[in-house]
Amino acid sequence: MLVFKFGGASVKDAEGIVNLTNVVKLYADKQLLIVVSAMGKTTNALEKLARAYADQTDEVHDLYNDIKTYHFQIINALFEPKHPVYDEVANTFVEIDWMIEDEPQDDFDFIYDQLVSVGELVSTRIVAAYLNQAGLKTQWVDVRGYIHTDNTYREGIVQWDATRQSIQHNIPLLLDKGIVLTQGFLGGTSENFTTTLGREGSDYTASIFASCLGAESVTTWKDVPGILNADPKLFTDTVKFDELTYTEAIEMTYYGASIIHPKTIKPLQNTQIPLLVKPFTSPQAAGTVIKENAVMSFTRPVIIVKQNQVLLSLSAKDYSFISEDHLSDIFGRFAKNHVKLNVMQTSALSFTVCFDVDAARFDALLKSLVDYNVKYNTGLTLITTRHYTADSLKELTLNKTILLEQISRNTAQVVVR
Repeated sequence: MLVFKFGGASVKDAEGIVNLTNVVKLYADKQLLIVVSAMGKTTNALEKLARAYADQTDEVHDLYNDIKTYHFQIINALFEPKHPVYDEVANTFVEIDWMIEDEPQDDFDFIYDQLVSVGELVSTRIVAAYLNQAGLKTQWVDVRGYIHTDNTYREGIVQWDATRQSIQHNIPLLLDKGIVLTQGFLGGTSENFTTTLGREGSDYTASIFASCLGAESVTTWKDVPGILNADPKLFTDTVKFDELTYTEAIEMTYYGASIIHPKTIKPLQNTQIPLLVKPFTSPQAAGTVIKENAVMSFTRPVIIVKQNQVLLSLSAKDYSFISEDHLSDIFGRFAKNHVKLNVMQTSALSFTVCFDVDAARFDALLKSLVDYNVKYNTGLTLITTRHYTADSLKELTLNKTILLEQISRNTAQVVVR
């Protein structure tokens, strides 16, 4: 059996859903489990809604109405007025209606997961309905009953034993009857609350199902020809990799390459399941294959650019050396506030780190560090390049102020303004 994952760009409009259906028809003779993300930029819109609701601003209902209008415009283009999908989607949106009627009482991360998760629930209702309308027998399933996580909201940690048992008990029976379609990015707690697996987590969802089911392969369908050495929105001379090893893919995602969620590769590597990254506009194209014994050639360095970075330095108030005890304490505070470090560097008197900005988590982190001297800069860019050359590194930092530089044998990281 095969596992397919379609991201938001592939289902951003009615034309995209028709194209998805045509892709699926090419594999009609295979058992298929399909994972679908929220449509277009819906997750971004729902994040704004979650923040507006948590802050109780005046734009809550306008943001919510825009989200509903967008989805019903797509439904109108695909279905006759009496189709059951209208009621299915309306009933799914009721989960938001119930929540925003009351003032927020919960932690923001909990609110975020309950609201933002509706994007996947709605998109999969629409896609499943259209596949069935096109004659492709499809069963919609709620992923929250299969991927079990702890209560770490916005970064749910998968409970593998329970997840494997749930998937293996029921999904094979459903696959015998037709296509199984479910949501990416989501999980469920033992108390039946919704969690999310981290932004872009639909790839991870696909790899979880594939590893539990022993799939032949996972294919993630993208709006690019495969995995490129750099973001084509930022660089004009990109090249595509035909093959990558699991190890190289893990390194790239660890440093922030957005083409695949960082947690995607490991479950596939453990079970030796290849991951294919293919363009949804050209389904017959080869794309990129990630597997154990890939043949790789780096004619150009891999370049990963992360914007909106903070560079923060800590030192002890008594000007003592930064010791192992200090580092243990500091790491604990970063972990408690769910702040992930992209670069770290230690000197005799200071510990310097670079990380992504999340306003609420950053504020909480700063409050937890009051017993240290703290200095920081915001609005910075982190450039990571693997398999670099001296000339390529010089070109990337031309006319930029370098605030931190870290170079190893294969990887160079530079924080610049």
